[in-house]
Amino acid sequence: MASRTSELVGRVDPAQSFDADALLRFAIASVDGFPQTPSQFIVSQFGHGQSNPTFLIEVHSGSIKKRYVMRKKPPGKLLESAHAVEREFQVLHALGTHTLVPVPKVYCLCTDSKVIGTPFYIMEYLEGRIYLDPMLPDIPPRQRNAIYHATAKALASLHSADVEAIGLRSYGKPKDYCKRQVERWAKQYIVSTGEGKSNRNPRMLDLVNWLRENIPIEDSSGTAAGLVHGDFRIDNLVFHPTEDRVIGILDWELSTVGNQMCDVAYSCLHYIVDISSDEVKKNEGLEFSGIPEGVPSLAEYLAEYCASVGKPWPVAQWKFYLAFSLFRGASIYAGVHCRWILGNASGGERARHAGKKADAIIETAWAFIHRESVLPLHPPQLPRENMQLGNGSGDSLNLSGGRFVPNKKVQELRNKLIKFMEDHIYPMENEFYKLAQSDMRWSVHPHEEKLKELARKQGLWNLFIPFDSAARVKKVISDKAIDELLGAGLSNLEYGYLCEIMGRSLWAPQVFNCGAPDTGNMEVLMRYGDDEQIREWLVPLLDGTIRSGFAMTEPQVASSDATNIECSITRHEDSYIINGRKWWTSGAMDPRCKILIVVQGKTDFTAPKHKQQSMILVDINTPGVSIKRPLTVFGFDDAPHGHAEILFKNVRVPSKNILLGEGRGFEIAQGRLGPGRLHHCMRLIGAAERGMQMMIRRAISRRVFDKLIAEHGSFLSDVAKCRIELESTRLLVLEAADQLDLLGNKRARGTIAMAKVAAPNMALKVLDMAMQVHGAAGLSGDTILAHLWATSRTLRLADGPDEVHLGTIAKLELRRAKL
Repeated sequence: MASRTSELVGRVDPAQSFDADALLRFAIASVDGFPQTPSQFIVSQFGHGQSNPTFLIEVHSGSIKKRYVMRKKPPGKLLESAHAVEREFQVLHALGTHTLVPVPKVYCLCTDSKVIGTPFYIMEYLEGRIYLDPMLPDIPPRQRNAIYHATAKALASLHSADVEAIGLRSYGKPKDYCKRQVERWAKQYIVSTGEGKSNRNPRMLDLVNWLRENIPIEDSSGTAAGLVHGDFRIDNLVFHPTEDRVIGILDWELSTVGNQMCDVAYSCLHYIVDISSDEVKKNEGLEFSGIPEGVPSLAEYLAEYCASVGKPWPVAQWKFYLAFSLFRGASIYAGVHCRWILGNASGGERARHAGKKADAIIETAWAFIHRESVLPLHPPQLPRENMQLGNGSGDSLNLSGGRFVPNKKVQELRNKLIKFMEDHIYPMENEFYKLAQSDMRWSVHPHEEKLKELARKQGLWNLFIPFDSAARVKKVISDKAIDELLGAGLSNLEYGYLCEIMGRSLWAPQVFNCGAPDTGNMEVLMRYGDDEQIREWLVPLLDGTIRSGFAMTEPQVASSDATNIECSITRHEDSYIINGRKWWTSGAMDPRCKILIVVQGKTDFTAPKHKQQSMILVDINTPGVSIKRPLTVFGFDDAPHGHAEILFKNVRVPSKNILLGEGRGFEIAQGRLGPGRLHHCMRLIGAAERGMQMMIRRAISRRVFDKLIAEHGSFLSDVAKCRIELESTRLLVLEAADQLDLLGNKRARGTIAMAKVAAPNMALKVLDMAMQVHGAAGLSGDTILAHLWATSRTLRLADGPDEVHLGTIAKLELRRAKL
């Protein structure tokens, strides 16, 4: 778990004490905004770190409370050029003033040792999280990945600073950095070890000689030079209190201008050796103890850094850089141990074991040097969406960077899903359409059931089920056989990457048991069903042996306002009697449809407006349920799925079929519509992506007016705009899914509403252009484009009209303005 910044302070070490009153007088005179008449002044010491002593200053003045951080040189005799707080202040001031590199703001520097005994500076206090253990225990895998991603980005940001532009041209010498550093740390090791100091290890002296003989050529040329932090590691970063982003890079004592790959290698040391415990054993880094789920491998972390900052893959020089970092770490620990022996180590008792750590690191360095291979020849491919559509067309989606990058588990499922689509779905689309347009269209194609069984065997079944819903079902049914029906334990965000792929074919979702309205209906039963309802209806739905319908919309009222619903659900003894007319009951025409989940009607017309509605389960074969006709959408009847108009006339169902209780229908509907609405948005991204690829294939193969369509300026402009809108909408949908996971349906409703408006409108624009590029063929049934367009247009109404979602967005904006 992370430690809050404020949790890392304790009492001031007596060996590090100073005149607090003198510090207060200096701060009052030198720090802008510092309370001039403080009623209380408290100094405590940060215990984390072994470098310059660092202190928390708390100032109270009436109701005002401010916090600052003071960092000073240690007392006593110090090694030459060590603990230069003046340089720390210089680099922090330059970065804070001229760049966006996340560093705390510095207020003032005092070089007069007479004030508190040594030079010091005062800087901003950052309240946030610090991860002391790079294994990130007790952190969810997805968050671990985000933390490492932010770490690589922070290092790339630091290394992108232009030292000349920010006034640090003379901060260090860019050439021969490693050569100088080897000599510097060798000298410091000699000074820190020997009689009366830390033990001197002869293997360290051999390591010095190996490093001298293997300095990379790029070091002498300065081509790898830039600003160097010198001690960049995850526990020197402050993360935002709630967001996985770095707000502060700390401990700049060793910063200079030099070879930046030394920084990168040092930040990777925990993969090779564990330095978090008091004792370090040889070869106990993450590569040996096991990389926790979500944490990238060393090569993946390194590849992300190189991609972010534009550096080449360092396979030829990596052995030197890692060995040098281990060597330097050993020298630092020897110095810490020496200071502990002399009584001026800032790390307290933790410094007692630093000498043993130094020796263990030396042995690890030699073991690393003797490895045959330390990096793959080429960088691993970062998570990216360059998969293939049917007929060999590429998917241009690229998630190699940014916030939304699918983890390894999702990436593997996505790859399997895409291959399944190419091998089994796309080749069968024409066959499915032939049956859907024949006299037998209200029957199920026999190959569909075979594909469902195959999808189930490949672990591509019920992927939509959130892990929290699955957990509730497991409490009801403890049988292990139910586990295989509860999906892969994905979040809404993780499912989003997969649902998009399914959306590229109108036939795909049902093959994976992820089609509407079944997904929403199953979600209702998982979240709100009782034990008997779960066993009787949810299990066969999960098993794919039956399908369902959702009966809500009514022809005689504006059903986008659910309070208008007129269908009545009247209690009579141990039953409910239902009367009303519903239409657009999707799924009801399917011969496998056995349950209408759920009829929404009113159980109490006199109750408060949002307490009148209830939801109830109705067996479709119950007397009084009459399917009047299938409805068409722009001429498509979507057989065998269908959209039915249904009459309920004195339909009597057991009272046990009520969901959650009378008057809870509106509440259930809102809970159902969050994830379900987002599934439609995800599928629309897939539909638009397929339209884009079909459009491109057509444009590069068809000639008009003596040149390819793709060579016409109007096409180039329009296709670029389509790509911009598609990518923007994809990010909005993923953001909505992420908020749904983290904040819940209610707090995420604004972003969900935005996605609901944006996704169908974007898909319509892309598909319309794809049809235009195809000419008359785009309007026919010879391509899937017209059907995809019709489905997309339907979703501007079927999942709530745009006007309702826009109203939600606007109300939230006005509410924010009032705040």
